[in-house]
Amino acid sequence: MTSNPLRILRTFDRHLRSPVDLYVYGRSALAMGFAAAPTWFHATMDVDAILPAKDIRALEQNPDFWAAQQKTNEELANSGLYFTHFFEDRQVIITPDWLDHVVTLTEFAFARLRLFRPSTVDLVLTKMMRIDPEDRDDIRFLVAQADCQPDKLNAALDRAVVPPVTEIKEAFSHNRAWLRDTGLLPMS
Repeated sequence: MTSNPLRILRTFDRHLRSPVDLYVYGRSALAMGFAAAPTWFHATMDVDAILPAKDIRALEQNPDFWAAQQKTNEELANSGLYFTHFFEDRQVIITPDWLDHVVTLTEFAFARLRLFRPSTVDLVLTKMMRIDPEDRDDIRFLVAQADCQPDKLNAALDRAVVPPVTEIKEAFSHNRAWLRDTGLLPMS
């Protein structure tokens, strides 16, 4: 099976000169972070990453990281694949201690890239930033995972840090109600 996220990340890794920790989310995290991921997750055309606040200064001052990203996008431009979406953790809905619960993606061999994804419940939260049918399909997939128990998800919903953007706050509220209305999340 062809995996666009894997192709993007292998290209990025090839252009790196020093080790980098990368926290992927979005469809690329679903494709690479779950053995039972449907094949269409691997068709995503980009890789999204969360940059922890604690790492921002170091990344801003790391020309190798940005040069590798630019070279990756140049190399893959004709295929329509790209690696451009980086968000600080304060720009996505996530729990305050998300870094304590990341999952290391060790099944992929990289020379310099250390790959992680947020916990399953944190990935659900990141999918609640907009009201989108594809995001809701992704939420259904995530809620069906063994490590996404209702009590964990309820706790994450209660602790979620929502960016102070009206549209994101409204989407989070609507998606929280949708989770309950559809029975994906039982009332606690």
